[in-house]
Amino acid sequence: MSEQKTGAAAVEAPAVPRLQTHYETRVRAALTKQFGLTNPHQVPRIRKIVLNVGFGEGGKQSKALDVIVAELGAITGQKPVVTRAKKSIANFNLRQGMSVGASVTLRGGRMYEFLDRFISVAVPRIRDFRGLPTRSFDGRGNYTFGIKEQMMFPEIDYDKVERIHGMDITIVTDAKRDDVAMALLREMGMPFSGEQPVLVD
Repeated sequence: MSEQKTGAAAVEAPAVPRLQTHYETRVRAALTKQFGLTNPHQVPRIRKIVLNVGFGEGGKQSKALDVIVAELGAITGQKPVVTRAKKSIANFNLRQGMSVGASVTLRGGRMYEFLDRFISVAVPRIRDFRGLPTRSFDGRGNYTFGIKEQMMFPEIDYDKVERIHGMDITIVTDAKRDDVAMALLREMGMPFSGEQPVLVD
């Protein structure tokens, strides 16, 4: 009986994402050496990745918002949350509670898997790509950048796209400084402007 349980557990155990293994085996050591860290808990790591699509017409075009939700779900492998206006703004015909977009927060394995696919598959599909901006850190070790269209993700079927839209992606780290956070993301393979990408085995 115990052997069967052990075998079942072994079958059900998910594989460790490639980028997570890269972090544990190479990135931690590289950052420890670069910044002279003596405590393992000082080594920064990515805590979560948030994808957000704003859609100001969400209250008027619910079907279009449904498509955005479906696309975001396909890209991330996780069910998005519809974001709603926190207060009414008359000048923008915005009412409190109106649907204004969708977002997904990724953690753990899905976070690493998404980042790996973004770096190795999606980014090479961007036309005339010259690197991600290096000045988009917030002063607290978090990095936010925007992409112009969802077509860069291979999960999106070009023939079924009704509307082109962009999105904001925020990578939240526990680094306290932007230079440390940038070093972390660089070691993870983020293709910053003017730099050669780090290849993950």
